Amino acid sequence: MEKVKKIILPENLLCFFIILCPILDISSFLFRNKFETNYSISTFIRPIIPVIVFTYIFLKQKMKTIFSMIGICAIYAIYGMAHLYLFNNMITKCSFGTLTHEAQYIVNYSFMILNLFVFGYVFNSENNFKLKRSIVISLAIYIISIYVSIITNTSSPTYIEGIGYKGWFESGNSISAILLLSTFIIMSFIMKIQNKIARSIVFSIILIVGIYLMTLIGTRVGLIGFVLASLCFIIAQIIEKMVAKEKINKKNFLIFLSVLFLLITVVIIAGSVTVQRRKHLQNMESTIIDESTGQVSNLTGDLTTYRNKIINNEIDDDFMTQAQKQSIIDLYDVAKKYNVSNTNTRIQQLIYHVMLVKNQKNVLLILIGNGYLINTNELVWEMEFPAFLLNFGIVGFMLYMIPFIAILLQALIVFIKKIKKIDSEFMMLLFAVLLSFVLSTLSGYTFFNSSSMIIIIIASILLRIKVKEIN
Repeated sequence: MEKVKKIILPENLLCFFIILCPILDISSFLFRNKFETNYSISTFIRPIIPVIVFTYIFLKQKMKTIFSMIGICAIYAIYGMAHLYLFNNMITKCSFGTLTHEAQYIVNYSFMILNLFVFGYVFNSENNFKLKRSIVISLAIYIISIYVSIITNTSSPTYIEGIGYKGWFESGNSISAILLLSTFIIMSFIMKIQNKIARSIVFSIILIVGIYLMTLIGTRVGLIGFVLASLCFIIAQIIEKMVAKEKINKKNFLIFLSVLFLLITVVIIAGSVTVQRRKHLQNMESTIIDESTGQVSNLTGDLTTYRNKIINNEIDDDFMTQAQKQSIIDLYDVAKKYNVSNTNTRIQQLIYHVMLVKNQKNVLLILIGNGYLINTNELVWEMEFPAFLLNFGIVGFMLYMIPFIAILLQALIVFIKKIKKIDSEFMMLLFAVLLSFVLSTLSGYTFFNSSSMIIIIIASILLRIKVKEIN
């Protein structure tokens, strides 16, 4: 009985959940793409373990704490219902998503906060080694499955043009973020692994992940991200030695630099899939023509068509609101003024959403959000972090993002005030959390994706533990 109790400890359940994430991601891909279903079994399995652990924590609390937890849950529920109510009243024929799709975002982000609480409550300085070990196993499963898919010629392409390999996973950017953030976390403690064989195995995993991210997946997140991770690791090691006034291990330092140089050389000589993708986009630019001017457009083809139809009064209000129409016109004018590339959809979306808030002039929408999926598909915001503020409102931003920002700010304060006490592990975890916000802004769907969300939570919790240790 005692052995069973040890196995089902909350930290063991959560570690099993981390290891299960790549398997759930693969099953989700197979159900949606091979069996052509809207839902997969992973959708129902994924919440089970976190909910069980949350229930265990809830039942252990005193009555006063229970009421506080119920109150916090009620705040998230009330916000979610208010946001969906507004979304349902604003939905038009051009909206990319339905009420059900918008609800999925509310549920996912609320699930993210539940996981942040659960992991933060369960893990501490004494048991965080289990968390680190689980990340290594999870990363190994991810990268092995990807190489198997490439070898067996069953990998899905990263882009619809057939460029890149993303294995049996839904999104190239999401799997890039998962692998990259996991690499940052593992790099934070790799030098503290005492067993040489274990350290060599972990180092090998990082190496094959780096080869994949830099040459095969085809995303800028992968190519630039792994180089950045390697540079951050070197900088963290140097700062740690300087603070501790110790000599740098020249042998390890040279080995790591040599491997990084080798990877960059392979990319230059053999060519990266990412470079192919950039060239493809450049070639596409000249093919999108604005019919009203006969010149190359500064917007995508569909958005250019929408703008011209709006000017000609060919779009009804039930298809698109007046605020949306005016925002597309404003987007066209700004894009033309600053010569925005028609393939740079993120900049176009940024301009549009800022203009939309300005044209809606609605305080309630600014507070609760004007809806993530309320616009046409090309204007659904890929830049996730600013979308929290504008699409989910000031209240949504505070509920979903402030907990992560608070952990980051606390770590930055410790970094400034107690720099003599920090080590490379602290710095790599700090880099990882900072990177999660960067990826969420530049790449998107980082906090929304159920698995990359868990990696961000782990990085945040490990950083929080390091802050407590230093304090």
